[in-house]
Amino acid sequence: MAIMNIRRGLRKHLLAGALVPSFLFVSHAIAFEAPSIQILLPEQVAAIADTFTSANTNKEYRELLDSRAEAMINTLKGGKDIALTQKSIDDAVQNPPLENAEWLKASGYDFKVKENQQAGIKILAPFWPLPRWQLQRSENTVTIVNLSASPTQQEHAIIDADAIPYLYFLPEALGPKLGAAFLRAYEKGDIGKAAALIKSTEIKTGAAKAHFNYPRPFLIDNNNIRLVADNYVAKDGAPYSASEGSYPSGHTNTGNTDSLLLAQMLPERFLPLVARGAGYGYSRLVLGVHYPLDVIGSRMVSQRNVAHFLNDPDYKKLFDEARDELRAALEKECGTTIAECAKPQGNDADPWTAPEARQFFNFTLTYGLPPSGLTTAEMQVPEGAEALLDALVPNVSPEKRREALKNTALSSGYPLDSQDPETGFWQRINLYEAALAAQQ
Repeated sequence: MAIMNIRRGLRKHLLAGALVPSFLFVSHAIAFEAPSIQILLPEQVAAIADTFTSANTNKEYRELLDSRAEAMINTLKGGKDIALTQKSIDDAVQNPPLENAEWLKASGYDFKVKENQQAGIKILAPFWPLPRWQLQRSENTVTIVNLSASPTQQEHAIIDADAIPYLYFLPEALGPKLGAAFLRAYEKGDIGKAAALIKSTEIKTGAAKAHFNYPRPFLIDNNNIRLVADNYVAKDGAPYSASEGSYPSGHTNTGNTDSLLLAQMLPERFLPLVARGAGYGYSRLVLGVHYPLDVIGSRMVSQRNVAHFLNDPDYKKLFDEARDELRAALEKECGTTIAECAKPQGNDADPWTAPEARQFFNFTLTYGLPPSGLTTAEMQVPEGAEALLDALVPNVSPEKRREALKNTALSSGYPLDSQDPETGFWQRINLYEAALAAQQ
């Protein structure tokens, strides 16, 4: 009830244009300039976020959410009737039959983790020069998202958080039919190659967290964050918390990496999967354990990492093999083609395909944080970034895909933007809009 009262109070202040307490002040600046994108306030985004949660009353979508949560909890318990603790959840890993680790190990592929971690740290470096007021705005934004989150958003965020070792957070972006098929195939181990490859492609953020060593929102002096009780997975009522540094977000890195790779394997659901990655990052603000800058930074690095691997011929061979197994298994479960099974099922039953999902994604590009750098710099598409659109538009030339990325990019100057030709410009990529433009 207290949370609902806070949301009503925030709504009254925001929509009436009244003064908001200084600790809740958030910019009304445009988050994205495309003519077709509505300018949203955090309160409006929260209303959209509700449609992705169990607040959605559509029977098919609710069943999919319930199925994935039940399956995840059962896996965490190892099929036993035991109580979960946060430690046991944090220690969980994806094991057979969910993944085919032996296949990946036998390939001998070297992910060069340390090398890619250092590349990520360079991309994240624009954090250091940010002015103090910009860091404060980031803190204010997580506070308003955290305090205005509905109980169903809190539930969704807890399940997202505890799903990090697995792929259980992805089915909801596939729609009721394909999502249910994915869940069945995953549980049977029929997509084990894809599951192993996707999770192994996540370049962990521990090195970057140690490098930047920035405290989490709920650890800042005089913060107003309200940690969310886990009444949904561990079900012990203890507040969900997190350790290590805040910048960048490890969970967001996972959510974006997994969503982007599955979008490459299932381009029929490219846009909802891209939006789902953004939703996974948004969950971290709902829980009050990350700032918008943490989430934006991880989006940048995960896009770079996925593009980097897709441009590696040795990795691409593994990817193609895993993709083919996944698609064959899903067609078997669907009893029809992927194209048929993946068709949007309507805005209620399939909310990640709704127009509002586009608005939601574009908000998460900046979270309403205003520019603090040069706003007139020309966009230079990072080398190899066009690979992110390859599966979606295989018959479109690399040049045209790069053109789509350039023409839909954010303006320069937003937080974490960099004009470094070797490591910069990942912040400006708007993959959702680029995907739409590349298909025209």
